[in-house]
Amino acid sequence: MTQVLFISDIHGNFEALKAVNDEVPYDIVFCLGDIVDYGPEPAECIDWLRKNNVATIRGNHDNAVAYRVDCGCGYVYKHLSEATREYTWASIDDNDISFLKGLPLLLEKEVDGVKLVLAHGSPGSFFDYMYPDTPAERLAELTGAISCDYLAVGHTHKPMIVSLPDKTILNPGSVGQPRDGDSRASCLSLDTATGDARIIRVQYDIDSVCDKIRKVMPHASELERILRRGY
Repeated sequence: MTQVLFISDIHGNFEALKAVNDEVPYDIVFCLGDIVDYGPEPAECIDWLRKNNVATIRGNHDNAVAYRVDCGCGYVYKHLSEATREYTWASIDDNDISFLKGLPLLLEKEVDGVKLVLAHGSPGSFFDYMYPDTPAERLAELTGAISCDYLAVGHTHKPMIVSLPDKTILNPGSVGQPRDGDSRASCLSLDTATGDARIIRVQYDIDSVCDKIRKVMPHASELERILRRGY
């Protein structure tokens, strides 16, 4: 039996990442991308993943920071990711950029005979969104070419567990930027022996993160409101 922890969309929120690591038991952890943008400690988040040898997917924000291209976001907070990017670039070094550039877009893993596929948005693109209320037909369209027991994705910042006839789609939600109305850090735990998949929410020191944001980042009041509301 292995307890697999899935995390995603950390977005420079190291306080939230530390809380998840400290509070949630696991044997192995996978990160589904978007380590950077929005938050005050991108370098610390990258360093934690690198030091702990965490298999990590490249998200659209990681790609934007690494290659200095558009993040391709299609939602209301895109201006904040763009506004905080100069701060992100100033906070990380060349080794961090190389780390982001080297992250894969798709990973296949097998744990205790359970086949996992890891992506950010969908197996086809880190720009694709698969929400809890996305019709099953659309989910099948986005994932049908992939053979696995579990497909783990992030990107939406909204946790979900959806069973299709041929696989189960897991989304742990966002560690550092929840967008489902719950301000706590979100992650997902999978028990390979029982198949039990659970969304887990973890309290963290939001006040500390907001203090850091106010000291160093543009659009601080808006970023703080998002964290405290959870959307």
